[in-house]
Amino acid sequence: MSARPHALVIALTGGVAAGKTAVARRFEALGVHVHDADVAAREVIEPGTAGLAAVVDAFGSGVLDGTGRLDRAAMRRRVFADPAARKTLEAIIHPLVRQWLHRRALAERGPYCLLAIPLLAENIEHYRWVDRVLLVDAPESLQLARLTLRDGIDEALARRMLAHQASRTERLALADDVIENSGDESALDHAVAELHRRYLNLASHRSA
Repeated sequence: MSARPHALVIALTGGVAAGKTAVARRFEALGVHVHDADVAAREVIEPGTAGLAAVVDAFGSGVLDGTGRLDRAAMRRRVFADPAARKTLEAIIHPLVRQWLHRRALAERGPYCLLAIPLLAENIEHYRWVDRVLLVDAPESLQLARLTLRDGIDEALARRMLAHQASRTERLALADDVIENSGDESALDHAVAELHRRYLNLASHRSA
């Protein structure tokens, strides 16, 4: 992935339930393209793709639901209970997601775009081509509360999900910009507007 995108590329990241989606929606409302690794992860294992074939080869046809798609809920329970299964699944999906994101960044012709990458800190060596990292940050206690409410899961599973991610300290060490999201969601409006102006300015200097 040596080709450099024309647009300024901002990697948007944060721990689970930190508020990345709320931030991404606000950038999209300003006309900024946001390319989401979670969307990529679904597309690269759609029925008929090489990605899904590789998952079935690794785990067997029992991972499929009645429509021939990956049974995501069952797979999530399996990989959080079995570290070896998680590594196997990630080894299949992560390279495909990186290629998907890189292709979309290369196709951008606006001043800048965002790549929403939840597991950026865990895979930063593969994303050296991005220009900046924007972190949406929240205390772990708030992440747990949001996650149990959002996904309808118990606290034990929520804690395991957080434990599988990079630490808050590791994410902060990577960040060029930080949006602190522990208060009311409406406070994000001002933070995103400020960053939008900053990124447009950086993009204009880049293309000058």
